[in-house]
Amino acid sequence: MTGRTAAIAALVVALTVAGDAQQGRTAGGTDAMSEISREYIRLVLAMGEHDKDYVDAYYGPEEVKAEAAKAKLSLDDIGARVTDLSARLGTLPAVGDELSRLRHQYVQKQLAAMTARVRMLKGERFTFDEESKALYDSVAPIYPESHFQAILDRLDTRFPGKGSLVDRYDAWHKPFVIPHDRLDAVFKMAIAACRERTLAHVTLPPDEQFTVEYVTNKSWSGYNWYQGQYKSLIQVNTDLPVYIDRAIDLACHEGYPGHHVYNALLEKHLVRERGWMEFTVYPLFSPQSLIAEGTANFGIEVAFPGRERVDFERARLFPLAGLDPARAAEYYEVMALVDQLSYAGNEAARRYLDGTTDRDAAIAWLERYALMAHDRAAQRVRFFDQYRSYVINYNYGKDLVRHYIESHGGTADHPDRRWQEFEKLLSSPRLPSGLR
Repeated sequence: MTGRTAAIAALVVALTVAGDAQQGRTAGGTDAMSEISREYIRLVLAMGEHDKDYVDAYYGPEEVKAEAAKAKLSLDDIGARVTDLSARLGTLPAVGDELSRLRHQYVQKQLAAMTARVRMLKGERFTFDEESKALYDSVAPIYPESHFQAILDRLDTRFPGKGSLVDRYDAWHKPFVIPHDRLDAVFKMAIAACRERTLAHVTLPPDEQFTVEYVTNKSWSGYNWYQGQYKSLIQVNTDLPVYIDRAIDLACHEGYPGHHVYNALLEKHLVRERGWMEFTVYPLFSPQSLIAEGTANFGIEVAFPGRERVDFERARLFPLAGLDPARAAEYYEVMALVDQLSYAGNEAARRYLDGTTDRDAAIAWLERYALMAHDRAAQRVRFFDQYRSYVINYNYGKDLVRHYIESHGGTADHPDRRWQEFEKLLSSPRLPSGLR
């Protein structure tokens, strides 16, 4: 028996024992929710046969994956089965503790999102907002051009001179690129710091870990591929220059306390302890993604609140990258303003995907209102092509998560409570609509 086969066999046993302990048995001898969970997994995996981006992670029994591949379900078949499964779930009462009730709601919303994705794959067109509501249980706010222009006017005074603002900003930004030969060392130090800060507040499985790879030709800047057994593969895209702020951003977002921690806690608390098999699969185009991306982005502030990030980077990362530590405070003052332009990306995507603007105009919008250099703006439009309204999960997801955590007492002046509420959210099947 190979190591992976043994691990899967152990997981199946753990799921069975935990499931028996958590759920009552019906007269027929089979737990109804477990049946629904197994069919849900098969349908998510069947969707993956039609959409290469749909299954972000799966670490459940190989036999279920084989069943899904063998069935060769058409999109019509999947759609019909999802409708039937949703109806079956609707006949079950949402009972038990809070997590059990959240589980019931979660699976129902995930199934609704799958229905929408089936319709999209069959050629139906949604508006940007219709799509985000159907897939991610959320609609991001709309901002006028004047909102972004007011921020740009403030930045304009920081970079006097001739030429466009984006060119002047890009010229200022270039000295903060991490040299390629120092990239791995900087990332390793950033990861170690993020992990240390996370472990001071969150109890993780003792054997959790991830590996980092550097890749090219991607529409994203970083990606976490969760593999089960508390292991992840994190890929960092080096197509474009990597700026110093991306070290902590990616180390937190993809690793600690972001995606890696989120997936590990779901596996520990929901899969292994409760036997909820549906969490062994992660459909990317679903409400789960807003929680995943929102917590990963807010997790940066949780791990490095206030001035702590600038102080750490000035002392450790800037010198390691060969950058001037004296400019660390200046750098993050500017980046705080630039971050306020994040919703400009949503507006570009909304216009582009709604068909009110074309590719070149979307790139120009990002250059003007998001201060993206041409190559970075073009990469972002490639992201729109591939992932569409997924973009709202990063900024609007972060805002929803911040609101939820702070409304439960996890404010910046109560860091311990902030970590507690953050960990509770990471360990639960809460939906985006439950954050508002």
